[in-house]
Amino acid sequence: MKTQTNSCGRYQHRATRFNAKQMIACMVLAFSTFNFQPSTLKAQDTLRTLDEVMIRDVRVSNKVPLTTGTLRQEALRDARSQVSIPFMLESQPSVVATGENGAVGGVSLRIRGVDPSRINVNINGITLNDPESQQVFWYNIPNLGGMAQSLQIQRGVGASTGGSPAFGAAINLQTLNARNRSYGEADLGFGSWNTRQYSVNAGTGILKNGLSFDFAYSGLTSDGYIRSFGTDQQSFFGSLSWYGERTLVKLLTIIGSQTTGITWNGAYDWQLDADPRYNSAGEYDMDGHTMYYPDETDNYWQRHYQLYVSHLFTDRWSLKAALDFTHGDGYYEQYMTAYSGYVPSPFAGVSDVIFRKQMDNNALTANAAVNYTGENLTLTLGDNFTYYNGDQFGNVIWVRDTSLHASLPHRWYDNNSVKADNSLYAKATYDFSADLNAYADLQLRIVDYRIHGDGDDVIPDTLFDFTNKYLFFNPKVGVNYRISTTQRTYFVAGVSNREPVRFDIMSAFANGEEIKPETMLDLELGYQTVQPRWAFSANLYAMLYKDQLTPNGDVLTGYALMENVDKSYRLGVELEGGVRVTDWFRMDANLTLSSNKVIDNLYSDFADGDSQTTLHTANTDLALSPAVVGAAIATFTPVKDARLQLIGKYVGKQYADNTGRECYAIDPYFLLNLKASYTWHLHGSNEIEAQLLVNNLLDHRYRLNAWAGDWSDDWTTPGTVYYHHDRTWLQQPGTNFMARLIYRF
Repeated sequence: MKTQTNSCGRYQHRATRFNAKQMIACMVLAFSTFNFQPSTLKAQDTLRTLDEVMIRDVRVSNKVPLTTGTLRQEALRDARSQVSIPFMLESQPSVVATGENGAVGGVSLRIRGVDPSRINVNINGITLNDPESQQVFWYNIPNLGGMAQSLQIQRGVGASTGGSPAFGAAINLQTLNARNRSYGEADLGFGSWNTRQYSVNAGTGILKNGLSFDFAYSGLTSDGYIRSFGTDQQSFFGSLSWYGERTLVKLLTIIGSQTTGITWNGAYDWQLDADPRYNSAGEYDMDGHTMYYPDETDNYWQRHYQLYVSHLFTDRWSLKAALDFTHGDGYYEQYMTAYSGYVPSPFAGVSDVIFRKQMDNNALTANAAVNYTGENLTLTLGDNFTYYNGDQFGNVIWVRDTSLHASLPHRWYDNNSVKADNSLYAKATYDFSADLNAYADLQLRIVDYRIHGDGDDVIPDTLFDFTNKYLFFNPKVGVNYRISTTQRTYFVAGVSNREPVRFDIMSAFANGEEIKPETMLDLELGYQTVQPRWAFSANLYAMLYKDQLTPNGDVLTGYALMENVDKSYRLGVELEGGVRVTDWFRMDANLTLSSNKVIDNLYSDFADGDSQTTLHTANTDLALSPAVVGAAIATFTPVKDARLQLIGKYVGKQYADNTGRECYAIDPYFLLNLKASYTWHLHGSNEIEAQLLVNNLLDHRYRLNAWAGDWSDDWTTPGTVYYHHDRTWLQQPGTNFMARLIYRF
């Protein structure tokens, strides 16, 4: 990290970014040290088994009665015309992907209406979710899909893993495996808003000495649809593996960096009606002229260093062990006017300021699992431990009032968090017969969480000294029955418990309130059939919540406060099917119909400038949980190497909060995308593929919610109270495209 002042005297604190050219040069140098002779000594089945042992403790097979979907490398490679994981998964059942700026920049996804902080995401069994916010910020590691060998979505409670448990869904990624032979790929893309995407990946294959080296580098730049967006994202993946006769040792690193313009504010209807690309971030007045601060950006650097060992003791016993060290640091910088409500003392009401909110955190994870595979019994015993230490602090780095420059940089808050998370689990399947088996998964999770220090602008003038320990038991049991060689049915019941996230804890602490952990009971009943030319599945689910954290209607400087709701639920049916109509035409579709309700809730509603009244609601829709979500894909293959796809996505009506009021309703929308590709086969295994993706082919203009809240004033007309139901929107782009050219060798 470097600290310096610029020509205007502003303090700057910049992190040194990795240099792409230097990195690629290092890769070429590393490649030149290997003897590129592929190994002929390793049995392919043994190699595959060693790789699978790395993820066996978090993945499930079709003998396990969980609701899952798995994408292999070919499907992930095909989906990379979408630049982020959430939009790559948009056509999967119950998935709704959203973005602050289309598909680039800040993106997220919900599954069954479950928000991103409740979706467990892991890479090779190591949790990717931030330990405090429990979020995954996908744009911190761009092109993560290009580093993946496979990806599995588990809907519902999911299998036990490390970190915060799945509270509605889990996403498990497996990074690239070594190949038998050397390979390479270069990928160039160009799209709307001057979006440029580029990546290169290559590998030596497994050499005679058992070594293999694989790497991937990618970058993305875009001006973005929203004004003053602008993004510059880079990522690097490197893996050095050694394959023995019965042992795999793998060292790998994943590095991501991004600098992105802030777009999370959203805008009011009247602002977007005047300018759909409007963005208030960085806006200020200079002598009657509207100006925009150019460095209103979010910046983050994330580095993962991992060591994996898998070993086959016998054909029945195996071991997987892993170590991970993750370091993250970053900041976002904002211009705030003196009366914005965010400006800290002593500058509030005195001067415009520029502040920088920073974080610096480290996490160390160790996990191990022992696997047994017998004739009738498979068993996994595992432990996952994570220790997290994070600092968050804020500095005012510039003030317009020059008389205050001597006090810069001014630190107005500084706090530290320590979180220790230990998960012990045992999983087993037992075959009663060739067609009937039972499944059990028991997890004991112990969390020790501490926060100490000053509150920031969101929760000002508060000294935090929070310590709490959580003990959770998360059991799952189920049965799987094979009706025939092409049909199966299953049932599973599971419990998941989850601690509140950092902001929930801090806001409750500041208000002297108690906030409780959440509990979910998940029941799933499913049926699947796979025939030669068609397939179909149906899944019924009931997710019953106790003390679910939901928005209470109170907004604190733009942040929705959460409170425990005694009882709520998500009930639904997921239908999925595909049919090969002819050799050149295939149809795939899925549909989720659900009811997502708060059974009983007390909602804080502003009555006047100084007090609140309470709104009692019952059987209202859970926020951002549409009752209908569907997708359909029509695939045409007119000739062997050409393919055309029409991809439709429908998301039903939803609400911005839990009160069910029409003023906070979000209209349903339907999107139609077009994807076309053609592959030219060259000599040997070399090939060139061209792809074109057109998003929102019908140019449908729609808006998604940024935030909503109630307030009132009695100062516009003294003696009269005016009620305001505010909501800001994220305007979504119309028709846009991405074209790619890929060379594989």
